[in-house]
Amino acid sequence: MKVSSFPIFTLKGVPSEAEVPSHQLMIKSGMIRKLSSGQYSWYPLGYKIVKKIEEVIRQELNNIGCREILMPTVQPAELWQDSDRWDKYGPELLRFKDRNNRDFCLGPTFEEVITDLVKNDVSSYKNLPINLFQISSKFRDEIRPRFGVMRAREFIMKDAYSFHESSICLDKTYELYKTAYKRIFERLMLDYTIVDADSGNIGGDVSHEFHIIADIGEDDLLLDKNMNGMNIEIAKVKYSEHDLPKLIKKSGLTHKKGIEVGHIFKLGQKYSTKMGASVTSNKSEVIDMFMGCYGIGVTRIVAAAIEQNYDDKGIIWPSSLSPFNAAIIEIDGNKNKNVRSLAQKLYDIMQSKKIDVILDDRQVTFGNKSKDWELIGVPNIFIIGKKESEEQLITFQRRADNKKEFVKLDDIEKLLEKLSI
Repeated sequence: MKVSSFPIFTLKGVPSEAEVPSHQLMIKSGMIRKLSSGQYSWYPLGYKIVKKIEEVIRQELNNIGCREILMPTVQPAELWQDSDRWDKYGPELLRFKDRNNRDFCLGPTFEEVITDLVKNDVSSYKNLPINLFQISSKFRDEIRPRFGVMRAREFIMKDAYSFHESSICLDKTYELYKTAYKRIFERLMLDYTIVDADSGNIGGDVSHEFHIIADIGEDDLLLDKNMNGMNIEIAKVKYSEHDLPKLIKKSGLTHKKGIEVGHIFKLGQKYSTKMGASVTSNKSEVIDMFMGCYGIGVTRIVAAAIEQNYDDKGIIWPSSLSPFNAAIIEIDGNKNKNVRSLAQKLYDIMQSKKIDVILDDRQVTFGNKSKDWELIGVPNIFIIGKKESEEQLITFQRRADNKKEFVKLDDIEKLLEKLSI
């Protein structure tokens, strides 16, 4: 990949409404641009990170037997009326009428749609369990969108659903998802924790939230020394206390702020009973299916990861999330054919090793290029100018500490192997 065919739009300043570092850096680095309140367009730089997250999720869900589908974003009111959520969900559910005066909504979540889908094709326990997921845009009409994609009205989310003959089967599958989620966040190299949680308007008896630990998190967590614990809603009920300082003292737990990036639920028979999603059991009895649902906020992960990985120069991506594993900066390559030749040679070596690399061949100053790639946060930066081309050297810079070293061209493959990129 070369910048000449991969548009990058960095900014020196940021809008005053960008309150938190992740929002500021996503705009400044050219990952996103605001369309309207709580809605953002993603440029290639940002969307490439989204796709990397999606791929990790797909791999881990496929590993536990969960298969990908796609459901319509526009949902008929009848389904929500069947589940009794049409009037209960609140103003966050964006409702509208079509030209025939029929009621619809933009889906913030898909329990009704998936239940309707499965109940029409599954009638026997022999077809269970079933595990399905989608990764798609959702819309929640937030009263106060804030912090960029952290709390947006439109966002990309992974939502998975499981259907079972018994609560025992649901319990086993729930643990599979919990383990898969752990692998997902570990592969994404994020500092996270799991807490007991309230099920809210999704419903069910048991749920757990996955949080990225960050000072700007909107959720209050109470954790023990092993980082296990509960969210504030559960703690208030458990300790019969609503004042946070008193709650901390009473529980003996540590208070942390978290960004919720995942939530899993044991729904039980809440939706299946109301919507008639039943099967014939192995005892020839008609039973309502047991369900689980499992969400991950894909675009929210991008912002949450930045909150854990930045400095005064910009983002410092972990290798798992970086849009590129390496960036090559050529200094005045359009004026010096030897510089361009050496940069192309290094680029070809990296491509032959399947390294995700971008070559900055723009006709701008070295200072601008250097600041851009430090802002964007690619972990490995290779610099080639007149001196390097004359001495057949490469200047290598680690974004994590910004230290530089000279590497002979003959030794570059050893360095690449050492970096494991």
